[in-house]
Amino acid sequence: MGREAVLNAIRRGLRRGALPADQVAMLWGRMAAHPRHLVPARSRLPHAEQVDLFVRNVEKEFGTVVRVADLDAVPGAVADYLAALNLPGSLVMAPHPELQAIPWSARPLLDIREGRAQGTDAVSVQHGFAGIAETGTLMFPSAPERPVTLNLLADTAVVVLRASAVVGAYEEAWDRLRAEIGGMPRNVMLVTGPSRSADIEQALELGAHGPRRLHVVLVEDGA
Repeated sequence: MGREAVLNAIRRGLRRGALPADQVAMLWGRMAAHPRHLVPARSRLPHAEQVDLFVRNVEKEFGTVVRVADLDAVPGAVADYLAALNLPGSLVMAPHPELQAIPWSARPLLDIREGRAQGTDAVSVQHGFAGIAETGTLMFPSAPERPVTLNLLADTAVVVLRASAVVGAYEEAWDRLRAEIGGMPRNVMLVTGPSRSADIEQALELGAHGPRRLHVVLVEDGA
């Protein structure tokens, strides 16, 4: 069913024809302007403090964070994290140019495959598009270089995020998405901590619908 067929079916259900031109112009203007709602004061901070708030909120939501000086330090941080938890060194990584440029060969025991995650993958490495300080949330817009399966299938999700990509509020993350991508991708995932549920007898269970561990490697690249 085409777009017009869907819209005509909705109009028939509402017993209404096409909107008048002035209402159409008003709606398009509202979508173009992206009006702001109430923004929490807790995110209105200097950038360095926003980064600190982001880290605290990730850890509050059962995630972990390690801060590194530059991208060259990422392989060591990932290898050390996996070794500390006795996790395998085999991982699936997003085919993102920034991740591909990291000198992974510095840690030859890491066995890296690029592409989508499979149900058998234990560890994934994803590229973080943005971090939202007010809640410690990560934003992942879908793209060939950011496969959505990396956020869902592996038991342990590692995210490489630049500190400069941390923003204060959700509105700023959406602004950045529109500015850099030029529109809305097919899918945008907002991830706050590892997957968890307390539906059964109110007992918290990590990994209920996705990764049971979320580890952020935060690259201190300046504001």
